Amino acid sequence: MKWNQLKQNKYWKVFTNKYVLISIIFVIWILFLDANAWLISHRELDQQIVEKEQNVDFYKRGIQKDQNRIKALKDSAGIEKFARERYLMKRENEEVFIIQHADSLKKDTNE
Repeated sequence: MKWNQLKQNKYWKVFTNKYVLISIIFVIWILFLDANAWLISHRELDQQIVEKEQNVDFYKRGIQKDQNRIKALKDSAGIEKFARERYLMKRENEEVFIIQHADSLKKDTNE
């Protein structure tokens, strides 16, 4: 195609219009190049949504665990068991022996 024929083409006339060129550049800039580009910002927002959904699942599991613990502490046997295991409490005239295995002890980094 020669240059004169290209100038006469109706598509060439439309795309060489300065308003069309500026509009195309603007659209490309907004979609791809800007700091708040549509494609980039949506990808980041999708990642944030996934993180938030994972947080929701984590906290729901924690709430369920806490509700089960509260149910166990409703009766006096549950409270006694919790106090004995957690706070090493004992009854009168009773001795408690704590047995620690070598692999469960905390080791100092200085040794």
